[in-house]
Amino acid sequence: MAKRQFKAESKRLLDLMINSIYTNKEIFLRELISNASDAMDKLYYKSLTDNITGLSRTDFSIEISVDEDARTLTISDNGIGMTKDELADNLGTIAKSGSGLFKADADDEKAAEDIDIIGQFGVGFYSAFMVSQKVEVLSKAFGEDQAWLWTSTGADGYTIKEAERDGHGTTITMTLKEDTDDERYSRYLDEFELRRLVKRYSDYIRYPIRMECTEAKLKEGTEDEYEKYKEVKVLNTMSPIWKKQKSEVTDEEYANFYKDTFYDANDPLLTIRSSTEGAATYTALLFVPAKAPMNFYSKDYEVGLKLYASGVMIMENCKELLPEWFRFVRGLVDSEDLSLNISREMLQQDRQLQVIEKRLEKKIHDELKTMLRKDREKYEQFWDAFGIQIKYGTYADYGMHGRELSDLVLFRSSFEDGKYTTLDDYVSRMKEDQKYIYYACGETPEKIAQLPQTELVADKGYEILYLTEDVDEFCVRTLFVYDEKEFRSVSDDDLGLETEEDKEALQKKDEENKNLFQAMKEALGGKVTAVKASNRLKSHPVCLSSEGGISIEMEKVLSQQMNADNRVKAQKVLEVNTEHPIFEKLQALYTDDPTKIFDYAELLYDQALLIEGLPVEDPVRFSNLICDLM
Repeated sequence: MAKRQFKAESKRLLDLMINSIYTNKEIFLRELISNASDAMDKLYYKSLTDNITGLSRTDFSIEISVDEDARTLTISDNGIGMTKDELADNLGTIAKSGSGLFKADADDEKAAEDIDIIGQFGVGFYSAFMVSQKVEVLSKAFGEDQAWLWTSTGADGYTIKEAERDGHGTTITMTLKEDTDDERYSRYLDEFELRRLVKRYSDYIRYPIRMECTEAKLKEGTEDEYEKYKEVKVLNTMSPIWKKQKSEVTDEEYANFYKDTFYDANDPLLTIRSSTEGAATYTALLFVPAKAPMNFYSKDYEVGLKLYASGVMIMENCKELLPEWFRFVRGLVDSEDLSLNISREMLQQDRQLQVIEKRLEKKIHDELKTMLRKDREKYEQFWDAFGIQIKYGTYADYGMHGRELSDLVLFRSSFEDGKYTTLDDYVSRMKEDQKYIYYACGETPEKIAQLPQTELVADKGYEILYLTEDVDEFCVRTLFVYDEKEFRSVSDDDLGLETEEDKEALQKKDEENKNLFQAMKEALGGKVTAVKASNRLKSHPVCLSSEGGISIEMEKVLSQQMNADNRVKAQKVLEVNTEHPIFEKLQALYTDDPTKIFDYAELLYDQALLIEGLPVEDPVRFSNLICDLM
């Protein structure tokens, strides 16, 4: 019997596919099971179009068996099978797909869309050679009397000869390679490993996948285990929960599926199910966890959704389906018409994938907005877990997504003792004469409420947003405006509260105390860009404000991320309350002995630093100055 050669630069191309196209050897089982499913789909479709009686979808199944002694793994189906010529064409020509041709030959476009054929590239079968030293394909086409045996040991070619087989279908027998230091090929003879692979990649193949233990396996167990193992087992679920009608699935079933699939002890906070047709046809089942995983903000956290093609998992974590600000969402997408590459392990970056991502992004946004509107308590629980990620999204990509995410953002505020508020709620409570949305930064709402800078705004009865997280000021500065209202820090130069008379009076105070303020600035040796009179202070003697684009709070955040040589500095201004009793003392000291002002200026500056939550540069000197004053 003459050996035939492959028809496509055989050795080089087969080596390329085995060693380069597939990066994960274990997916060979997925590919062969998918091919078996295709074969049964073809026969079932043929039975409908050709009015063949006696065939039912429930009659189809995939059988897996192992022989540890012979080191063989066998996968068998009762699908449409192949003739001698089809074996030569489909298996003898690399990258020629019988499934693809079958779908292309469908009677019309509508029929072609209805055929759910998984493999359309014709290379999945050759993944068997990644783990096998020899592959035998025994096949008998439906309606034919003769079976044929295709045998190959790799790129050196193949043989086809007459054989016997009971019933139509195809049986693939792989003689596994010997174990090496890098790979234990014998693990594919282990029942539990095969169960894991079927569950992971092929759990939702529509036909039952059965496996019966070998006699050797049975002999390993007890008498009770013998009875247990001799039963033929169905390894796959077959019916995905996301393919069922919504009315057929309870909340508890969704929760159990989530916990089992994503190894979470808690029920999901929100379940989102979405099905669309058109430019991109897919079904998505998404979950918002109740708590952030321990490694959520580490590089070890795997972002992305499970991606299925017609129920076959092709990617564990597809990052392209989620924007970064929704990275906390877990779940899956199942599509029948994604453009896949020949190994099914990577997606082409085409418009279809982008359409799915955009639709999922909008769906998640809308569901979160509904939760915010209808179940505020649950939304605040979500916000405590993942709000920082939404805020990140507002200034990611130079703020491109800020406007669309701003209606999801919560901040604590001076309204109702630091409870959460939305920006919509804040704006709805603004007074008629209020120009800006005011905010202040600090560690906690309680500490922010005590800041000297808040006094003037609070006295006006204006609400103040309390920004307590590092990302907060970056968020509001990127948003800049909301509902045509500009954000304004209580530490900004212009709070929009001064009349022209107020501004003139303040300017007059600066002029009258010009020498004193200049002496204080010189005493601080470049630590501040200016010392000036303040109209924002009521009960406190001094405070710090900033000029330019970097605020004091931003300096604190950025300094944590940079080394000492590259730290960003805010242009600090020391503001003095000219109505405070201490100011009279300063004036008297300066008049009596201008040199004494140096120590007091430094002491007041350090006091302002402490109020801002910034470290005092020289704690020992600060302590000594207080002792001297006492």
